[in-house]
Amino acid sequence: MLPPGPRLPALLQTAWLLSDPIGALEKCRRKYGPIFTVRLFGFPPEVYVATPELAEQVYRLDQGGGRAGRVRRDFLEPMVGAHSLLTLDDEPWWRHRRLLTPPLRAKQIAGYEGEIAAIAAEKIAAWPLGTPFPLRDRMQEITLEVILRLVFGIRDAQRLDRLRVLLPKLIEIGGSPAMMVLPPRLREASRRLPFTPYARFLRLRAAVDEILFDEIGRRRAEPGGTDVLGRLLETELGDQEVRDELITLLIAGHETTATGLAWAFERLLRTPDVLDRLPHDEEYLDAVVKEALRVRPVVFEAPRLVDTPLRLGDYEVPAGWYAAPLIALIHQDPSIWPSPEEFRPERFLDGADAHGKAWMPFGGGRRFCVGAQLALLEMRVILREVLGRLELSAPDPAPEARRLKLVTLAPAKLTRVSARARTPARTP
Repeated sequence: MLPPGPRLPALLQTAWLLSDPIGALEKCRRKYGPIFTVRLFGFPPEVYVATPELAEQVYRLDQGGGRAGRVRRDFLEPMVGAHSLLTLDDEPWWRHRRLLTPPLRAKQIAGYEGEIAAIAAEKIAAWPLGTPFPLRDRMQEITLEVILRLVFGIRDAQRLDRLRVLLPKLIEIGGSPAMMVLPPRLREASRRLPFTPYARFLRLRAAVDEILFDEIGRRRAEPGGTDVLGRLLETELGDQEVRDELITLLIAGHETTATGLAWAFERLLRTPDVLDRLPHDEEYLDAVVKEALRVRPVVFEAPRLVDTPLRLGDYEVPAGWYAAPLIALIHQDPSIWPSPEEFRPERFLDGADAHGKAWMPFGGGRRFCVGAQLALLEMRVILREVLGRLELSAPDPAPEARRLKLVTLAPAKLTRVSARARTPARTP
């Protein structure tokens, strides 16, 4: 028996989901239960699951019976290339995962803390005071700089300046609706027309690649360095593979981390009792980061393409369909998270392991995000730096709604804030 779901035409279901993703999915769960089907225009039917136990069944597809890379390949491969953790499957994926994991382990990236703090301080010093501004944009500036300096390892000022301009444009055009939903055949046909989004994207990609390949060649001639690129060049990966994984780390760790930070500040500014405990309590700071990612996960689903029929409860998902843990709803399950809409970092202070696998902002299974430890470190350090230097306030006290931006959920107003310099505490 197939899982139930709305009977609306796929085009209308797509419009409904795009207009109110969380509201639409919550309504489906209330009506159909924790397993339901949504049909999006131009894609196979997708079965969502909304409990940790069912999510584990889907994540086990990573060991055989399903592919996560194939789901993303058509719309991500032009950006990240054919040798990316995001688009590879099976043994090629496992080979890359084994090589990328060591440089991104918590122990390895712990040494980046001071540099992340310095980058944040440098950017914060240029923020406007007394005038409202979208904080998410400022977070993107910081996280991009972290990628450029600590992942790419680029120190040359001219190259840094060039990439600061090129990369945001590449991400914006590469992730635009015109690029994401256009079938690959039509997309390729449009490359001959110089003013189409794809033609512009290809020009930007070529400019970025020229810099990256030149940097890779230079670094191979002068081995060493503690940045991620330096460590990747010590592996068996070829130049194209290294390039593809650098862009993958940019795509997976730039905008998503910035959005996670924007949500953390959005929640903090509406819970002053929590804000008052920061930034000096390090254990509480870690709990704030985890709770922000729980109550406002950046990525709301983690789809797999089902290769062989998958049994979920009383239902069967046919081969060729998608199956996806619905992270946003699992994080709102009141049987696991009492009063789930409340922002309560205390949940993660004692007995954090009691939540088990119900906390999954970085996905799950074998394809758990390889950059999770870097993202968590960035969030802790940047929160500490901002709150130690500035007093922030929200011009509008109402909570910001969630807006679907590509495959992420961002604050509708991009976390609009006002800032003023923090008054130093008096010495007794």
